[in-house]
Amino acid sequence: MWAALWLIVYLSVFVWSAWQPADLVIWFLEVLPAILALLILALTRQRFPLTPLVYLLLLAHCVILMVGGHYTYAEVPLFDYLRDLTGGIRNNYDKLGHFAQGFVPALVARELIIRLQLINGRLWSNFFILCFCLAVSAFYELIEWWVALLSEEAAESFLGTQGYVWDTQSDMGWALFGAFLALLLLGRWHDRQIRQLSSAGRAG
Repeated sequence: MWAALWLIVYLSVFVWSAWQPADLVIWFLEVLPAILALLILALTRQRFPLTPLVYLLLLAHCVILMVGGHYTYAEVPLFDYLRDLTGGIRNNYDKLGHFAQGFVPALVARELIIRLQLINGRLWSNFFILCFCLAVSAFYELIEWWVALLSEEAAESFLGTQGYVWDTQSDMGWALFGAFLALLLLGRWHDRQIRQLSSAGRAG
């Protein structure tokens, strides 16, 4: 039941996002990770189902990507309103996206490490997760740079720097903060769900 609801939400937001986006090329670039995530989840759901928490976080991340793709990250209306309300100078929706880029992968990596027993010791696993999320964020910044080099016309919309000289470093900082916060706040809840999933697997 919950899987069907997950898919309904995903497809509904996807169809909305794809309908007359601000820029079709930018939309595709921004939404591509969400499309790839859906394909990977569909291929692995039977052999390696994830915890409900991680599925929920992945859905939230996909929604963030699809909303950003529809408007472009620098033009999401709600964050324009928040900018004007707080007297800011930029639309900060991209910072939410980069925060999620650390927050969600941290729990995905954590689940794989624990269930596959890849690393012994909680401190070392947390250290690796933070390094992994920072590496993912840095690699995404490289992708943005490559896109900017290949397509000057789409560069500004895809990069979303909005004139902020430290945008790249800020993006990676938000991703690292998101990863740290996910481990701090959701670790015990995640552990319980992993134990429940393992028990259900043994019982099956």
